[in-house]
Amino acid sequence: MDNIVYSKLDEIPRGTSSGKITKGCLVVEGGALRGLYNQGVLDAFLVSDINFETYIGVSAGALAGMNYISRQIGRSARTNLKYRHDPEYIGLKAIGLSRSPLNLNFLLYKNNKLEPFDLLTFEHTKQRFIAVATNCETGKTEYFEKGICKDIFAATKASASMPFLSPMVDVQGKQCLDGGCSCKIAYKWALEQNFNKIVIIKTRERGFRKSENSKRNRIDRFYKNYPLFADVLADSNKNYNKQCDEIDELEKSKRAFVIAPSSPVRVSRLEPDVNKLGELYWQGYNDANNLMEQLKRYLSY
Repeated sequence: MDNIVYSKLDEIPRGTSSGKITKGCLVVEGGALRGLYNQGVLDAFLVSDINFETYIGVSAGALAGMNYISRQIGRSARTNLKYRHDPEYIGLKAIGLSRSPLNLNFLLYKNNKLEPFDLLTFEHTKQRFIAVATNCETGKTEYFEKGICKDIFAATKASASMPFLSPMVDVQGKQCLDGGCSCKIAYKWALEQNFNKIVIIKTRERGFRKSENSKRNRIDRFYKNYPLFADVLADSNKNYNKQCDEIDELEKSKRAFVIAPSSPVRVSRLEPDVNKLGELYWQGYNDANNLMEQLKRYLSY
């Protein structure tokens, strides 16, 4: 039987960064519990006091970003590695509580009592935080920004609400789901905002591409009342593959700095093996540290 709690939980770093601002935009992919990789990278950044002025995240990338902006080292990882098998978080009880096998209310609300979230720092830092979601009525990508969006917690929940598995989330009157349905990696937003320095954290290794079999019939049946959303969801894997090709070119031209897993990721979206999740966290942490000097040169430290 899998361990309930990660065996090396106490080794996850703790503390806070100074908040000294680093110029540039940090773009973070999602991937449900594969996001442990990103959480390792983000903790390495915080330990090295790299606090990007702007953070834009999709799905699990948005969830982890809240702890990055609050500067709480290790909080994202400790939550997932300690509570993965809490039935209120993932499982049948979670379905009863949230109509989804992944109860995001546990992460965003109940967990604040178990592992307090520094809301004051999150709200008052000058760093920008953007959660990416998909508007189910229009099929378009929505960018919800801290300080502008009236409920950034709801926006982050929407960003991470997986299609088929989760109910839509109302964000400012818009019915939304996972940002990855329309935009899995939000680097184009960073380019359009004219950032000189763009750092992209990917959840899957370089060269990875998704199957473009869209399962269109299932999508159309499930979202028959949301045809524009069904269209974008059917094309999501094809668009992701195009994004990966474009990111490869941005990296070659040094327009963006990319951190991706140094070896293939063998973790499922709702992976039950907490030790595998812990290994993925450390892979991200170590990959980031191995690239730290290159990153600082790119950022012109």
